[in-house]
Amino acid sequence: MGRGYLSFKGNDLVTKPPPHAGPIPAYTFFNRQVKKLKAYAQAAHFGPTILITTISFIISTRLWWEGPAYVIAFTVFLGQLIIGWSNDIYDYKDDLKHNRIHKPLVSGKLTKAELTRTTFIFLPIAVIANLIGPLGLKGGAVYLLGVGCGIAYNFYFKFSALSPLPYFIACAALPASIFYATGRTPPLWVLATGSLLGVAFHFANVLKDLNADRESAIGGLPQRTSKLVSIFTIATLVIAVIIILINSPISETFTSISPQLTSIFWISF
Repeated sequence: MGRGYLSFKGNDLVTKPPPHAGPIPAYTFFNRQVKKLKAYAQAAHFGPTILITTISFIISTRLWWEGPAYVIAFTVFLGQLIIGWSNDIYDYKDDLKHNRIHKPLVSGKLTKAELTRTTFIFLPIAVIANLIGPLGLKGGAVYLLGVGCGIAYNFYFKFSALSPLPYFIACAALPASIFYATGRTPPLWVLATGSLLGVAFHFANVLKDLNADRESAIGGLPQRTSKLVSIFTIATLVIAVIIILINSPISETFTSISPQLTSIFWISF
């Protein structure tokens, strides 16, 4: 409630409440919650998060079918939220320094305490969902290894010449986890493709912030080289991936599992 305003009733001076006093209108409350959800999505690096989630859905659909694919995509999404949120929490001071107002913590759309609290709430949910979901213990553990690599990058590897390593492991762990979930061993060419694309994405992702990262003493491998070297590395890795895909049995590898295993999925749920 605001301060109100003064008026006269007869000879007496009285204080009246402001016109907007009272409960918050439902639409105002709804708009605030929508804005808060958008802020959480931004803090999770929504673009890359949705990209990884979509890839997991497509692979799951090809190796299994849409039913478990939706569940797998959701559990993968939960893991990506943890990676993105932990990144913004750790980078908060640096984002303030460089006035990155597109970040929700810098713009004030979220507080660091809010984001930290939400991250710790979702962390056990993401772990349990991946282990008891259709990925299973083995597949879920492999995917969570990738999530752990993402968090390790945020807190340690981004300052190291070994910065591509978490991407190398995590982007192979994603397809591997789905292969294990369907009782198959992931082919080496699938793992190699995921790893090389992951490293290429790492070099591409930091190109726009190379100078700012160097000012902040972020010494990952791309920051230790020039932009030209980074672009050459990206191109080389993409060409290598194309060569691998051309010479790999894609259609034979990505075939759906048998109806018996599909029945097991429904029984387990």
